[in-house]
Amino acid sequence: MKILLPFDGSAAALEAVLMAIRLAADGLDTSVVLANVQEPASLYELMLTQDPQLIEQVSAAAGANTLKPAQALLGEAGVAFESEVATGDPAHTLVDILENYGCDMVVMGASGTSTLRSALLGSVSNELLHAAGVPVMIVKSFEDPTSEVEVQA
Repeated sequence: MKILLPFDGSAAALEAVLMAIRLAADGLDTSVVLANVQEPASLYELMLTQDPQLIEQVSAAAGANTLKPAQALLGEAGVAFESEVATGDPAHTLVDILENYGCDMVVMGASGTSTLRSALLGSVSNELLHAAGVPVMIVKSFEDPTSEVEVQA
């Protein structure tokens, strides 16, 4: 089973990585598409740098750096994975990645935002839950959302 595993570096995203590892350890024939979606550059960033290529390079490097802790965990556990860093609207871009890689399932962390904030701003996990044509497992973080997570890569 090919699992799309969106990863933003949060505690909830780390819980999702651990869940995917548990699924593999429990005998599910698993490979993972580890994905990070960077927001497009703002008008301010474009005006400040005046070099869209530089912004793309920095964004790609930031995404690759964000994926390192998840890659280390998956590698240690012996779970096969591919990595993808993309730019765009997170929910729509994740649906595109899901389809491009032919993923059978999504395992992702819940941000833990309040119901009001989620209703007003929208939630990537909520949008993906409704837009994906495959099962979506949303993993809640057991960590205190205000604490920082430290993972050595």
